[in-house]
Amino acid sequence: MADSGKALGPVRVWALAAGGMVGGGIYIALGVVIAAAGIWSWLSFLLAGIVAVATAWSYATLSNHFGKAGGAFEFLEESNREGWAGSLSWLLIVGYTLTISVYAYAFGHYVAWSFGGGPWAIRLLAAGIAAALIGLNLLGVGKMTMVEVVIVSGNLIALLVLAAFGLAHWNPGQLSNGIAAHPPTAAFAGAAAIFMSYEGFQLLAYDYDEVRDAQRLFVPVLVSAAIFVVFVYVVVALGAPMLVGAGAIVDQREVALSVAARAAAGTPGMIAMTVAAGFATSAAINSTLFSTAKLARRVADDGELPRWIDHENGAGVPDRPVVVIGVLAGTLAVIGSLSSLVEAASLVFLVTFAIVNLMAWRHAGRRKWIPGIGMALGSVIGTVLIIRLARSETIPLAVLGILMLVAIFVRPRLLAGRGK
Repeated sequence: MADSGKALGPVRVWALAAGGMVGGGIYIALGVVIAAAGIWSWLSFLLAGIVAVATAWSYATLSNHFGKAGGAFEFLEESNREGWAGSLSWLLIVGYTLTISVYAYAFGHYVAWSFGGGPWAIRLLAAGIAAALIGLNLLGVGKMTMVEVVIVSGNLIALLVLAAFGLAHWNPGQLSNGIAAHPPTAAFAGAAAIFMSYEGFQLLAYDYDEVRDAQRLFVPVLVSAAIFVVFVYVVVALGAPMLVGAGAIVDQREVALSVAARAAAGTPGMIAMTVAAGFATSAAINSTLFSTAKLARRVADDGELPRWIDHENGAGVPDRPVVVIGVLAGTLAVIGSLSSLVEAASLVFLVTFAIVNLMAWRHAGRRKWIPGIGMALGSVIGTVLIIRLARSETIPLAVLGILMLVAIFVRPRLLAGRGK
């Protein structure tokens, strides 16, 4: 395909990268990070954001280096690390499934809260949005870049307006109103708790072969999108508590931004933010499900997943992974708790980003310091997260540990037994 005929120009790539991160993450993450870090929540977003920006550079640089779509799986394959590529692909699929479940969880809570729906309404909405987007993907309309760009634009505007309104009512006391005091070191706990809110930019690496003039533009576009999202998160973390106090954000963490928007502009503000949350989470589910299904098919085609995964329906859609991943994510959204879903997904992506930064460090030449920062700071955040999970979420940590062992040691035997 000629470069001029490729579908994704720099504006779309930037919007999709930013939307992949913002689409759902901040709507759930704000209350979680304030509970963990208190007045230092803005610093938590900044610390996690530094890792995300360094990793965005690493993903883009490695994509240019290898000149192929496929993300971390392809990077390892091209580096003759097929075994590690297979293990990491299993963990990535788990991480993306957890992320989709968080987005469905957020959708159910925001929409149900807007009309006073109870727990059953939340569950039905979470399951319903997962089912609806499974259906759309199976029909072959899973990738709607222009629609996603419009949703991302509206979402970013809504968040920035909310942040601006809160910052205009600056009152530092609101950052600690209703919550216990936290030391500055709590910022690392906050960063660990919500790292999955920076997941999403790497999905563009799966579409690298659709990007126009990728060798020249992929690095600056991906990195600038990540930097902008860090800015949005920091100003929202400072602005939203100004409107209702940190305690209210924590107490109603599942719908924190709609609560803040209602305080800012009454019912119209609440409706606008709920609509933004609904569309943002839906778009994030859609794009993540589509990209994860593509990854699963690519991995199965390479023999690192069972052969029956490598299947397409009449619309050219990898239908089996779409259904399996979507159903699992919808189920987790219905039965899982917010903190366990968010922190488990965060750990998967911290591991993945560490591997990508290590690979980029080996190829970086004079710019080794960029992935070096990502590895060093990410290691600190990852260590804090493991300690948090060991203390409060032992079951999710144990499950993730078992999955990692299965991916590394059991996977080769399972695939060999099924005729890889």
